[in-house]
Amino acid sequence: MAFNPLQEKGIPIEKQVRNWDELNVDPYDKNEVHPYTRTRIILMNGIEVEGALFSHQFARRTDDYVLKQKLAQTRRIEQQQQKLVNWLLPADESTLEVTVGYEQVAVDLTAWLARHERDVNVKNALDFALLEDFDHLYRYCNLLGVIDGKDPARIVGELTEIFPGRPTVAEHRHPFDSIRNHYHKDKADILTKLHVLTIVAGEQQTMNFYMNVGNRQETALGRGLYQEIAQIEEQHVSHYESPADPRETWFERLLLHEYNECFLYYGFMLEEPDERIKDIWQNQLDCEIEHLHLAADMLRQYEGRDPESLLPSRLPTLIHFESNKEYIRNVLVSQIHLTADGNMYKPAAALPDSHRYFTWQRLVNVDGSAPSQSVIETHIDRHGQDWRLETEGPHPIEELRARETIRA
Repeated sequence: MAFNPLQEKGIPIEKQVRNWDELNVDPYDKNEVHPYTRTRIILMNGIEVEGALFSHQFARRTDDYVLKQKLAQTRRIEQQQQKLVNWLLPADESTLEVTVGYEQVAVDLTAWLARHERDVNVKNALDFALLEDFDHLYRYCNLLGVIDGKDPARIVGELTEIFPGRPTVAEHRHPFDSIRNHYHKDKADILTKLHVLTIVAGEQQTMNFYMNVGNRQETALGRGLYQEIAQIEEQHVSHYESPADPRETWFERLLLHEYNECFLYYGFMLEEPDERIKDIWQNQLDCEIEHLHLAADMLRQYEGRDPESLLPSRLPTLIHFESNKEYIRNVLVSQIHLTADGNMYKPAAALPDSHRYFTWQRLVNVDGSAPSQSVIETHIDRHGQDWRLETEGPHPIEELRARETIRA
């Protein structure tokens, strides 16, 4: 049955305020939770954070007092929603264990979006950064093995393979090479707009998480790895935010934000196996439907535009968390050697020695080394080889199959 949140009845905004007992929910059991339940929680936390940050930025750019009040009312509820979702993560799940979950989000979300993206420019951007987040997952899993010897497979559930992607040490590029061409706001498919909103929110949340928790690591090795990958996550936010058309009005963006939250909560509610969390997704959806109606009213009032002219009559293809092993292996084989040159992707070996990519590499990777390499070297020193999860056979690239010596 087609689902159109504009036609659904949500919970009235004044009835959405929760008390402390309602917000302070019991966390999941880290030993029992389905890996994709964890990834849905991590992503929706990022989606809610993006919603609150966007609303604050909007409020700072208007002198309309009544509009500020309307934004503040919805934003307060969005803040409660974010706290409820984020509090589902348990305290006995370490920062590093949660980080593995964050990178599983990045890998399987990005792969899904790339597989279903219709805009070539956006698909290329997704494929390009996919290989970098895939490598981040590998580096953090090896750090987990160095620090406490835990098996990362119990976190990812063998749904996501773990082995080298595009080496993190090679990902550091000049800021000029992180900007992409944007879609046309009046011509782009709604799915493209939702994909961009979703990946920006996810990468932004990862960037913010690493920026704030990286210095809590107890070892210099761990602190160094978080610092290095946090730099790449900021690079990814620049990479992913640039495809959005900057000519979209604030009211268009508000409508899209609220529609995207309905889109995600509805899809995740349908596929969630945990009945308690499924009920949370349902309630969050009912709240977001009302937020969408309020955003639609503001679009009509302030711009005289019909929200139905911007949104489809039914939700487009829903996002699912699922294994993407074959797809990732294929992208690895065809694109691992690429770097960025302006808004294009080229083999690093094809760039002249004077290119700013190599200048930047020399500045940040003194002597060609980086914490992301030290983590693997340390794991090899202690355990005789790096840590991998190769469920579909050896690494698809022959020169990256050696596990006893650092090759990436």
